[in-house]
Amino acid sequence: MPRARLTIDPDFTIAPVPRRLFGSFVEHMGRGVYTGIYEPGHPKADADGLRTDVLDLVRELGPTVVRYPGGNFVSGYYWEDGVGPKDQRPRRLDRAWRTIETNEFGLGEFSRWTRAAGTEPMMAVNLGTRGVQEACDILEYANHAGGTKYSDLRRAHGDAEPFDIKLWCLGNEMDGPWQVGHKTAAEYGRLAAETARAMRLVDPSIELVACGSSKYAMPTFGEWERVVLEETYDQVDYISAHAYYQEDDDGPHSTGDFLASARDMDVFIEAVVATADAVRARGKHRKRIDISFDEWNVWYQSRHRASAIAKGESEWEVAPRVIEDEYSITDAVVVGTLLNSLLRHGDRVTVACQAQLVNVIGLLRSEPGGAAWKQPIAHPFEQVRRRATGEILAVRTRGDRYESPRFGDVDVVDAAGTWDAESGVVSLFLANRDQAEPATVEVGVRGFGELRVQHAAVLAADEGQDRHTTNDEQHPDRVGMRPLDGVQVADGTAQLTLPPLSWAVVQLVRV
Repeated sequence: MPRARLTIDPDFTIAPVPRRLFGSFVEHMGRGVYTGIYEPGHPKADADGLRTDVLDLVRELGPTVVRYPGGNFVSGYYWEDGVGPKDQRPRRLDRAWRTIETNEFGLGEFSRWTRAAGTEPMMAVNLGTRGVQEACDILEYANHAGGTKYSDLRRAHGDAEPFDIKLWCLGNEMDGPWQVGHKTAAEYGRLAAETARAMRLVDPSIELVACGSSKYAMPTFGEWERVVLEETYDQVDYISAHAYYQEDDDGPHSTGDFLASARDMDVFIEAVVATADAVRARGKHRKRIDISFDEWNVWYQSRHRASAIAKGESEWEVAPRVIEDEYSITDAVVVGTLLNSLLRHGDRVTVACQAQLVNVIGLLRSEPGGAAWKQPIAHPFEQVRRRATGEILAVRTRGDRYESPRFGDVDVVDAAGTWDAESGVVSLFLANRDQAEPATVEVGVRGFGELRVQHAAVLAADEGQDRHTTNDEQHPDRVGMRPLDGVQVADGTAQLTLPPLSWAVVQLVRV
């Protein structure tokens, strides 16, 4: 039986929990928008065509920020197509995903949706096929009060008040050869710096994200960040990072490697931080660049039709079913550990977006004209968003480990935690990576005073289930959080047992 001993203390914290860490992402890809968040004619659509059943689930999940409209889609996007009377909006070929974009849903609809969902919008601008002027134009349309061409156009379209969007991405994955308008680091860095300077003249209050590497394994990783930040350091606030993980279909160690994915995320984050800080030192800059980890998730890319798109073999369709992965208990445990990794690095990762929100590798699924439900991966996301408050604890873990051929030596029990001094609550987020055995966990909590168990829940296989169990339209609640019994606190130590292959949240409150 694996064992772990965690050490935490209220005097050893990392940073306040950044609320923007719990973001998501809506892209014009597949059914992410159409029949996802927007479906006029659905029995539960409102007057704006927004699906209220999906909205209700989004409000429960509570993403604190939502990035839009891409993703690869944005690198060929004309934002002007998606504003004004819908019967006058053009249909265009989306070259990123080889689909037809109707533009029924655009900036105004997205802004109204974010207000209804109670989340902050995060907008990306097209630096693939467009540039400085178009970025300033959309910013003027979105944020300027009135009295100018684009602000008055917004008002004429029925939105008298500015959208007041603060977070802006300067393009998307421009390091990737798959990107429409792909650029070298030097080309992109210069364009991003020029765009940032001009946008700040329109609205000095905005925060800007420069494109970092689209994955840790990119051959240009590290050098891309260095060159881009050398150009943009004084003009931007964040450098982005993207990462997706999947379980390989074969290989003797594939599941163990997959469960160790958070170790790769840890290394990725720490390498980006080191590069950003080296540029800061070299340039004698005063401010610090943080990370916007604005795409991350489990994504089974081996099942994706990307190769057909690249070869031009796919049909031009409106909102086809694309990468609608059905997530399992195993996937949910991995997502829980990725959330733990982001939380552990919350001093520098201060924005993050789980990609994506609905249908397309989604936290949620929906059917045209039908129901909507939470995927298993939605539950760790919702729990951490709700319960990670106050300060991030520096959790020290000692215990059993195993060797992942791909990612190296990893803890069997993965852990992160927070301490909210105001409410007196310690929140622990724990995963047992062992597929066969329960894990016993001891947590030293003497420094917090006398504590009692306030809440304990776990996501794991129930009787009759296995690690591949999922939720679907007929069984939307088959996988979720259930009570974790047997948690005890005595003599300054909390003790608990995690089921095999599980992710749990345990909250202790000061007596």
